[in-house]
Amino acid sequence: MTITVQETLRGAFYAPFYAALARGAYTQEGVAVRFQSAAAPGRAALDVMEGATDVSWGGPMRVAHAYQTVPGCDLVSFAEVVGRDPFLLVGREPRPDFAMRDLLGLRVGSVSEVPTPWLCLQEDLRRAGVDPGRLSRVADRSMADNADALRRGALDVIQVFEPFASTLLADGSAHLWYAAANRGLTSYTTFYTRRSLLQARRDELYRMVRAIHRALKWAAEADGAAIAAAVGPFFPQIPAEILALSYTRYKALGIWNRDPRMKREGYDRLLAGLVSGGFVSPGTPFARAVDNSLAEASVAEDPPALP
Repeated sequence: MTITVQETLRGAFYAPFYAALARGAYTQEGVAVRFQSAAAPGRAALDVMEGATDVSWGGPMRVAHAYQTVPGCDLVSFAEVVGRDPFLLVGREPRPDFAMRDLLGLRVGSVSEVPTPWLCLQEDLRRAGVDPGRLSRVADRSMADNADALRRGALDVIQVFEPFASTLLADGSAHLWYAAANRGLTSYTTFYTRRSLLQARRDELYRMVRAIHRALKWAAEADGAAIAAAVGPFFPQIPAEILALSYTRYKALGIWNRDPRMKREGYDRLLAGLVSGGFVSPGTPFARAVDNSLAEASVAEDPPALP
């Protein structure tokens, strides 16, 4: 029986998920997978709850928000892939000794497409003793619009993911100020499904976890160019050299897990940002929102990397 798997949005930092599809990982593990994209990022968790898809990959933020807003929510994250924040701050001028306080008085473009990047950054600001409300922040434009504004000099610093950062750095329009991955573990992307489906189709979902575990091992061994070549068909509009630079950076930052277990430390760091940013209150505890049992079983079996 086929498992329907849905991406929340198309993002380069999801590379291990795309590699699993491109390199036939699910077929190798004996599970049939049908891939689809969410109509909008905000629909992803609802699609799982309503049965429009069996499994989604995306932020545990979606799971936490669903518990806050959807009666009878039983969503559970069961395999983490992106364990560190993939967003970056890039500015027009070099800032080699960047500190969060440097953002005060500057024109800052934050991510509008999804809430997690800003929620995590505003928590970074709070921990640095900076009130996020004091920023001169443009919060309602896309990353592409903000990149254009940075080039024109209409913004001083912007928050983006790859390949925006590598594109701006390569053409000399920006300098890297801050990589959010350097704050440490922050649970960013997992497979999630309904707990009832996790129980009913446990063997198939375990095969999916083994497949993504093997993709993580492959990504750990591959260089940026090899990852770009494998997942390039999902990003036909991005030049291969820029995609390779993006993945070289992400590998150096360690944004992908070595195995699919979610660490409580990473979940708690994410939840702190969701709570302090007013996105959820009081937030869903780790034990309710996460089930590591399939990931633990895969780690015990220690499957080989994808060929």
